[in-house]
Amino acid sequence: MKQILQFAIGLSLLVSLPVLAIGNAESGQGKAAVCAACHSVDGNSIVPNWPKLAGQHESYLQRQIALIKSGDRPVPEMAGIVINLNDQDMADLAAYYASQTASAGLTDEALRANGELLYRGGNAETDIPACLSCHGPAGEGNPLSGYPSLAGQHAVYSAKMLTGFRAGTTWGADDSSSKIMTDVAKRLTDDEIAAVASYIQGLHSVEE
Repeated sequence: MKQILQFAIGLSLLVSLPVLAIGNAESGQGKAAVCAACHSVDGNSIVPNWPKLAGQHESYLQRQIALIKSGDRPVPEMAGIVINLNDQDMADLAAYYASQTASAGLTDEALRANGELLYRGGNAETDIPACLSCHGPAGEGNPLSGYPSLAGQHAVYSAKMLTGFRAGTTWGADDSSSKIMTDVAKRLTDDEIAAVASYIQGLHSVEE
């Protein structure tokens, strides 16, 4: 039943995704200077609290910037930065970061077995689906359905987001993708979050 529900939601996303502006990566590079302080020049942030943007799907990035600007995704640290961005600016920034290559991190070997099991097989006892069902076997995501790439993302950041989804404080109360994550994360334990976040950090994208 859960798989049918996820398919239906995914299908609705294909219909409801907004029309996005066409970005120019070269223009985006020039506009990204202010972003480098947190996300680094190439989008591979050094500080694990800030997400890696490199290699993320262009449509996903563009939409998230728009959500932050509108206040639908509260990120106080970015509020003053995105407020003056227009649609073309957001598209150009998204195109630039999408054109960069994400760097892979390392999985904590003590957490690998549990993290891999959860990512690839879920937890049938608590009705948690496999993460790869939406985010792909290599963490490549699905841009058509609005599911982000996860490969190489900082474990600290992934754990923070999963904890937020579990608490219901992460953005997107009316967003179909976020509703799926909120439903899944509310059944995750602290240990499961730590394990799967660490496993994600060590994933390599299919392009590598």
